[in-house]
This record gives sequence, structure tokens and C-alpha cells, in this order.
Amino acid sequence: MTPPFQPALQHTAPLTVITERPAWRDTLVSLRIRNYRLFTFSNLLSMTGTWMQRIAQDWLVLELSGSVAAVGIAVAMQFAPMLLFGLFGGVFVDRHSRRAILIGTQLALFFFASLLAALTLTGVVEVWHVYVIAFLVGSVTVLDNPARQVFVNELVGPKNLHNAISINSSVFQLGGLVGPALSGVLLVAVGAGWSFAINAVSCLFVVAALLMLKVADLHPMRQAVRARGQLREGLRYVASKPAILWTVIMIAVLSLFTFSMPVLLAAFANDVFRVGASGYGLFNSLLAVGAFTGAIASTRRRGIRLRTVIISAGVFGLLQALAGFMTDQLFFSAVLIGVGFANLLFITGANSLVQLSSNTTVRGRVMSVYVIVLLGGQAIGGPLMGFIVETWGAHVGMAISGLAPVLAATVIGIVLARQGRLRLRLHLLRAPRFISIEPQPGSRDTVVEKPLVASRMPG
Repeated sequence: MTPPFQPALQHTAPLTVITERPAWRDTLVSLRIRNYRLFTFSNLLSMTGTWMQRIAQDWLVLELSGSVAAVGIAVAMQFAPMLLFGLFGGVFVDRHSRRAILIGTQLALFFFASLLAALTLTGVVEVWHVYVIAFLVGSVTVLDNPARQVFVNELVGPKNLHNAISINSSVFQLGGLVGPALSGVLLVAVGAGWSFAINAVSCLFVVAALLMLKVADLHPMRQAVRARGQLREGLRYVASKPAILWTVIMIAVLSLFTFSMPVLLAAFANDVFRVGASGYGLFNSLLAVGAFTGAIASTRRRGIRLRTVIISAGVFGLLQALAGFMTDQLFFSAVLIGVGFANLLFITGANSLVQLSSNTTVRGRVMSVYVIVLLGGQAIGGPLMGFIVETWGAHVGMAISGLAPVLAATVIGIVLARQGRLRLRLHLLRAPRFISIEPQPGSRDTVVEKPLVASRMPG
């Protein structure tokens, strides 16, 4: 019988050190792999449909309720299941076939998108319908998100994982570029229902791609054997790895304050610039233009370090805070491109660092913690930003959403700098020092080196 998962797996090999940038011909090297190429192109269609549904759903709630806070509640309903059940989803993903899980989740998402399309196209949809379906979709993502994150490793192997993560982010943002634009056109022309219908069809493309994969070419990861305490073990693992822990803390701050852009952009489109649904779609597309550029740039990275992730979070926050002070639509739109660029540099860096820092057998649980914080924080952040916007206005909401990660990045940077100096001091204290005792002229003594232990360190 295979032995149960042991705590010794907490010790992982060091990250691969990349000393030079990849050649330009290797920028999209992962796409040379048939399985990954097939999955990625189907994923592009799915992401386009997902973004179409996301934009249409938020605008539908705004039309039905007339309240930005109601949009925040819809966002919360979709992300709350991850906050409540996400850790259990990670354990499930570690124990079972990720490919089979993804086939099941995509079929479920097809059903829920079809249901929302039918309710909307028949004219009977109400706000509570959207809330319930958003919660059900969120429940499916409890399994879909960690499985999707981990499955990338099975498609390309550890050597190309960082490149594949960057391409995945590019695909997500390309969908975010095309999806909102299409959704904005459909909202004006025929309403929200057709966006939901298109998303339903896009889920079937992912199912077809998963069924067409060559299983023999996959890089199967060892599945964790069912055992008691695996949930706690995953949490202990995250806490024991500083690169993972600090990244997750930074993600928590951004997901709580900064990632509720649908709420903020809806307020700017509706209340500040009064550009309606088409303007809302345009703002999301501009954000995606910057994000897509950032995702491509991330494939050119030599490597990824915790310091880089924290700095990119701070830059992201500064740009978003700057957007909060913009009163001209043209300048606001230009800053959104920069926000999207910095956002993706942070997200791809954080995702790569967490995955590459975790053992493959516990990676499902690690990524479930990552996704819980990423999406679960938005379940709280959506209503929070909705309240701030309705109380103090869109400009204040956007400024707060940007200043929070700047403050967090500053604090974490100071802590890491102090810890780094402490580790250096301890290393110097423990390092053996030697003195040479030179023989006197004519003496038979040999050169002797004796350790010299320092009693105190200067400064």
C-alpha cells in the first residue's frame, strides 16, 4: 500500500535559478506542446465567454436594482463559496484526477450559464436569480480553480511551468480584452442574455479539448493518499514557507481592497463619466489591454523573487490610487492601461512563486489557499467597496483601493529587510573565522589555523 502523505514533503528543492532571459523564439515555448496548445486555445474561448458573462451579470444587476452595492453583493455571492469551502476543494484536487475534475466543472458551468441565459432572454430574471446562480457558479470554482492551476503543471511539466503560467495569464487577459468589448456591444444591442448563452457554449469547447488530450503525453503528478489531517497539513505547509506566506498575505490585501474593479468601474461609468454600458465595457477592455501586455512581458522574466512580487504590488497600488484622482475620462482611461499592466506583473509573479515553491503532492492544497485568499477576499471586498463608493463616492473608493496595497507592500518590505539583516548577522556570527599563526624564522612549527569565535558583532 502506498504510504500516506508525510510531513517530510514540506522540504522542497530550491527554485530553478534562471541567469539569463529566454530567447525571443522561446517566449511562447509552452505552445509547442500539443496538449497545452489544445487546452490553451479552448481556454481562450472559455475566458472570453467568462468575461462576457461577468460584465453582463454586473450590468444586469445594476439595471435591475439601480444599486452599486447590489453589484458588490453579486460579486460576493460568486466568491463566497471559495472562502467557505475552498480548503476542502484543495484536498479533493490533491486526491483525484485534475482532468476529470475539470470536465465535471465545465459541464456544471455550462448548465448554470444556460439557466441564466434562459431566465434573462425570457424576461423573467430577478436580482435574486442572479445571486443564487452566482453562488452556484462560485461553488463550482471551489474545484475548478485549484484544479486548473495544478493541471497546467501536468500539461507542460515543471521546466516550462513559469512560461505556461504567463501564457495562461495572457489568455485570461486576452479574453478580458475581447469579452467586455463584445459584451458591451451585446448589452446595447440585444441585452445581457446572449452574453450568458455564448459563455455556456464556450464551456463545451473546454470539455472537448480535455477529451482530446493525449493522456500519454501528460506529466502526471503524484496524488495524495487519503489520510487524516491533510487539511491542517496544507495550512502548516503554507505557514512554513516564507515565499508562499508573504505572497498570500499580499494577495489577501489586494483581493480585499484592490481587485473589486467591477464595482469601481461600474461606478465610474455610471456616476462619474456617465458613459453607460458601452463605457463600462470600454474601461474593462482598457484594463485588459494593459494586463495582456503585462502578461506577455512576464514571459521575458529571468526568474521570480519575493521582492519582485512585493514591489510590483506597490506599483500596482500607486497606479490605481492615481486613477482615483482622475477627473478627465481620457486620462482615467490611460491610467487604467498602466493599472492592468502592473496588475498582471504582480499576479503572474505571485502565481509562479507560489506554485514553484510548493511540493507537487501538496500543491492542490497550497493553490486552494491561494485561490481562497484571491477570490474569497473579493467576497468581502465587493460589498466593502460598494459601501465605500455609495458613502463617499467613486473617487474615494478607487483611491482607497490603491493606497491599501501601497501601505501593505511598504510594511512587508520593511519586515523582509529587517529579517534579511537578521539572517545575515546570524550567518556571520555562526561562520567560523580563522587566524594564521605564522612560524618564526628557523622554527619547525607549521602554519596553524584556529577558529576565532566572535563574541559580539559591531553595529
